[in-house]
Amino acid sequence: MRNRRALTIGVALIALGALGACQNGDEDGPGAAVGSSTGTGDDGRRAESGADAGSEERPTAGDLPQAADMASIEYYLNKYTECLDLTAGEDYSRSGGGTAWGEEEAADASWGITQRAVCQDGDNRPIALLSVPDMTKFQTAALKDGHAVFYVGQDFAVVPVGDDTIRELEPSDLAFLTCDPDFSVPSGYRTWPGAVEGCVLTDYVPSD
Repeated sequence: MRNRRALTIGVALIALGALGACQNGDEDGPGAAVGSSTGTGDDGRRAESGADAGSEERPTAGDLPQAADMASIEYYLNKYTECLDLTAGEDYSRSGGGTAWGEEEAADASWGITQRAVCQDGDNRPIALLSVPDMTKFQTAALKDGHAVFYVGQDFAVVPVGDDTIRELEPSDLAFLTCDPDFSVPSGYRTWPGAVEGCVLTDYVPSD
């Protein structure tokens, strides 16, 4: 599937995530990533049944987690997966340590990316971290790109490469963002409109 290939590097690109829910019982991290729960399933993300999906409470972008800075994004990711050796995007690119999404896009004002950094997952594969205060601008660029897909919060996006990392982030409150017109979601998962027409958010992450 084109979306999934984008998530796993080499092809177009990725990153941002599922319905927000306050992390009850979690300590606030640096800058604190926060959200509010609106889901109807056991984990606040999955509808009770396919027929009821999205029928009771309509999720909004305000339900997704926020992160004030790169340290907050790193802290949030480490609740679900490993995000190690965080490095500023320009330093990572100069190091020759590998390819991570967003080097050209971060330099392109149309994407609205104010900061980019890269960390390593448990298999030493890159995760791109993006600060995106203007999600409408970001999704407009993603729609124009046509292939890029992401895990997203209210004001940040992440692009993991490793399959294990992608799946480890599924239980998080990030949403999967895609602007692919051929994208479809099985019953039992929820979708809601993105910030621009033609993009959607969902708690469903496709596989090959």
